[in-house]
Amino acid sequence: MPVNRDSFAQKFDVSRETVENFDAYEGLLHKWNPKINLVSRNTLDEVWHRHFADSAQLYQYIDNSAVSWLDFGSGAGFPGLVVATMAREKHPELSFTMVESDHRKAAFLLTVSNALKLKTKVITERIESLQPQKADIISARAVAPLGQLLNWAAPHAHKSTVLLFPKGNRYESELTAARKHWHIEAEVIPSMTDSGSVILRIEDFERVV
Repeated sequence: MPVNRDSFAQKFDVSRETVENFDAYEGLLHKWNPKINLVSRNTLDEVWHRHFADSAQLYQYIDNSAVSWLDFGSGAGFPGLVVATMAREKHPELSFTMVESDHRKAAFLLTVSNALKLKTKVITERIESLQPQKADIISARAVAPLGQLLNWAAPHAHKSTVLLFPKGNRYESELTAARKHWHIEAEVIPSMTDSGSVILRIEDFERVV
């Protein structure tokens, strides 16, 4: 069943204050979207399911020792800003760095972060030029194929880093292609919002010599 505003709090065990923060987030999406096309218009009316819940499901895979989350190509904030909105209440020591090269989208991320008082940093540059971050968790949603994501993630990972990559129904072919260049231990987790999608949870990855 699709997640809506009323069912979101129960499904993800968040407070009324967090739901109200998502209300503010949704309002800013509606305000900004006509100007900079953050999300496709046909998903804007289903934002609680298609974007908020789809991103929020990654929250449960946070290791309790994690203190830093790096999100590539953050765009409208999915998944990074959504998880940061939840973490404000449930995991306040976790800080988020969002990488977005589009200055207008980066301005949106900053606007939402400031409005909701989130523990975030927005870096407006290309992922390839980013200084090593040594993040505990790295995420990316609808940004690039898996092989490219691993190329980007490698300089910013340490031995305990967890990668969380939501993927559509082509994930198997992406894994096959990526394994030509990487040793990958991937847990394939069914998405709770789309029966054709998964979350790839990767703890071990190493480039093939």
